[in-house]
Amino acid sequence: MADLHLPGTLTPLFAGLPRQVDVDANTVGEAIEHLDRDWPGLRDRLCEPGPLLRGHIHVYVDRERATLDTPLQLGSRVDVIAAISGG
Repeated sequence: MADLHLPGTLTPLFAGLPRQVDVDANTVGEAIEHLDRDWPGLRDRLCEPGPLLRGHIHVYVDRERATLDTPLQLGSRVDVIAAISGG
């Protein structure tokens, strides 16, 4: 299981979505697909229509920048961060 942490900006959009979720997945992409099964539309918020994260979404696995193909190990910490801009 990986320990996945989501940004607070997502929780108001998906009823019952916690900020922290344990997921059984081999890659970051699989973890997002797992979440999308329970909260449909979540993948669209995090990923482009193809196999890429959206430009304002950054994912780190054990403090290292990650992509959808980044492997997850038992006990990996996955942080999903949404960049916020303003002026």
